[in-house]
Amino acid sequence: MASSAHHDSSLQDVLSAGHVDGVKPPPGRYVRGLPPELPVIDLLSETPLPPLDDDAPDRPRHGTPATYPSFPYAPSDERFSSFYGDSRDAGPSDVPGDAQSTQLAGGTLWLVGDVLMCGCPDCGAPMTVRLWLMVADCWQCGTSIELTEEQEQEARRLLQRRDAAQSGRSATNGTAVLPPPGREQIASAGVAVPKPSPSASHAASAPSTPRDAPAARPPARPRPAPPALRPAAPRIRRATATRSASARIHDMFKLTPAWLVSLVFHMVLLTLLALFEIPDDRQDRTILLSASVQTPRHEGGEVIIDPSDDVHFDLPLPASVDMTDEPVREAMILADQDARELRVDPDTPNPLRPDLERVKEQIGAPTGARQALAARDPRVRVELVSQEGGTTLTEAAVARGLRWMARHQNGDGSWSLHAFNRSRECNCGNVGGVVSDAAGTSLVLLPFLGAGQTHLSGRYKDTVARGLRWMLDQQKEDGDLRGNSQGNTGMYAHGQATIVLCEAYAMEGDEALRDAAQKAVDFIVAAQHIEGGWRYSPGQPGDTSVLGWQLMALQSARAAGLNVPPETLELADQYLDSVQHNGGARYSYIRGQNPTHVMTAEAMLCRMYLGWTGNEPALIEGMSWLGDEHPPSRDDANIYYWYYATQAMHHVGGPEWEKWNLKMRSLLVQLQETAGHEAGSWTPRGAHDPAGGRLYTTALATCTLEVYYRHLPIFRRIDLK
Repeated sequence: MASSAHHDSSLQDVLSAGHVDGVKPPPGRYVRGLPPELPVIDLLSETPLPPLDDDAPDRPRHGTPATYPSFPYAPSDERFSSFYGDSRDAGPSDVPGDAQSTQLAGGTLWLVGDVLMCGCPDCGAPMTVRLWLMVADCWQCGTSIELTEEQEQEARRLLQRRDAAQSGRSATNGTAVLPPPGREQIASAGVAVPKPSPSASHAASAPSTPRDAPAARPPARPRPAPPALRPAAPRIRRATATRSASARIHDMFKLTPAWLVSLVFHMVLLTLLALFEIPDDRQDRTILLSASVQTPRHEGGEVIIDPSDDVHFDLPLPASVDMTDEPVREAMILADQDARELRVDPDTPNPLRPDLERVKEQIGAPTGARQALAARDPRVRVELVSQEGGTTLTEAAVARGLRWMARHQNGDGSWSLHAFNRSRECNCGNVGGVVSDAAGTSLVLLPFLGAGQTHLSGRYKDTVARGLRWMLDQQKEDGDLRGNSQGNTGMYAHGQATIVLCEAYAMEGDEALRDAAQKAVDFIVAAQHIEGGWRYSPGQPGDTSVLGWQLMALQSARAAGLNVPPETLELADQYLDSVQHNGGARYSYIRGQNPTHVMTAEAMLCRMYLGWTGNEPALIEGMSWLGDEHPPSRDDANIYYWYYATQAMHHVGGPEWEKWNLKMRSLLVQLQETAGHEAGSWTPRGAHDPAGGRLYTTALATCTLEVYYRHLPIFRRIDLK
């Protein structure tokens, strides 16, 4: 019975051709590339390696292919006979255990452990057969062969006998030797098996010879000629193409690393588990965690503000604002957002608008009528508001006022003093007491144009365009723009409408407005009284209030380059002489009445446009009287007075303007409505304000807060470079 040592010895003998248990292989037993007498040295030996003889006749020279005997060799000494049995007569398939082999017509097949091997038909080197393809590749010469069907069947029988032998060993709890196949099996493979001779039978039954006794080499048997071998590539392609999907999947899992299979499996399992949700019927079991962490305040220390909460403001903040107060801080942030609306044009920039550097040059040039409106450009808004005394709150109030007025525009593009609340959702009060859509539309368009919003550019360009279109449709052939005005509002409305047409033309240069603006100017010239004034109807003796609006219209016409007769301005100056007091420091409403601060503020502004300089004594005295005796006050609110006085103070500049500005801007911001549908508007408070109503008050208040850029100051220059 063969043992495991026999198996190891046979494998060592086949692969190394060295000594097996001290027995030297018989002559004629070769391993590829090794001569018969090549010594075998133990790896644990400390003896020096023997020199190699380069002249050995059996060693192949470099570049010369070696020749090798066929496999398997036949053992001839008693040592190997006792291991294999007498294989010389039984044939090469009569090998027990793991060293089974069979000689077929196409070559030799044998098993070494679990490896099926055969000999190369070209060079004789041993080759490993790939079981599932039944193909072998030679490692020496590169030959690739495909087993014939006969060889494939015999190889499978070898594997079956090996499996049966292993099953037998497991059943007997020992090592069993698989009996060699009968001669009928070998004959069925097409191999001629010689009958055993008496000497062979005797040798098989005789006891084994001593190890040192030489064994006679068996006579060489003729090898049958191998059949023609077919190329392996077609067989590989056919085998791959005909494999079933299940077989391919099986091979894929067989070749995939175990850790990768485990990873994919657990990921799929976790995904499926995540899809299931366990319902929780528990109610009222919530925990509220505050995400706000407050820095503790220690007495004697300073409050630390998180730098991440720092907000950048483009415009100045009032000095009295406490940014550590959270409600105040939130209000400032909201105001900054509203103020940015007027500086951002959501549409493509207007190609007719001049270059920014050119605008700055016009602003810094010596004061002239043609440059008066250059400061309205939104691109220089931050610089002008910052230099002239505005704040984030004043600009936010302007934006909110424009927003409220845009929401109350009529469907035809007009605005109504007496019926601005026609829309279904509007619940605003304080409608005007007079009827004049011409006046209402003109008063509203003034602050839109003052903020740089025209019919061609700006956030509210559509709103402005509809208003201008309505005005043009209402104008008569002689230039009359009074429309449906009733009572004493006619020439007020025409003067205000003329300002709008002239400014719109001056800002955009739209020729479609030129003729209409010039006709409106001509109507003013024709309506002047012989003594130089204007009143409610053309040709009436004038009053200072109506005269002020007509002179403002003529000044806007000069800025637009329209024709204004000089004698018209001279006559207006003569009228002011007729209503002045204290050497021109104060003025009355009409001739013969006492002077008032309201008419003085309007007349002072008119004197500036008619040619007075900043060094005029009457101008200095009159402006000081207004600032000292009649500053802005909540108890004496009068938006008409604030509108004219603020413009006059801004032109003069200096300490008087700074003192006035601080009070005016603070008061108007505080009086603006902040809640409901009225948010952004101003409630009428003065003696004459109810006649115009909420729309009139809101329009003039917004214009007043635009003073920092609506008109350039007359007596000083602004440098933005």
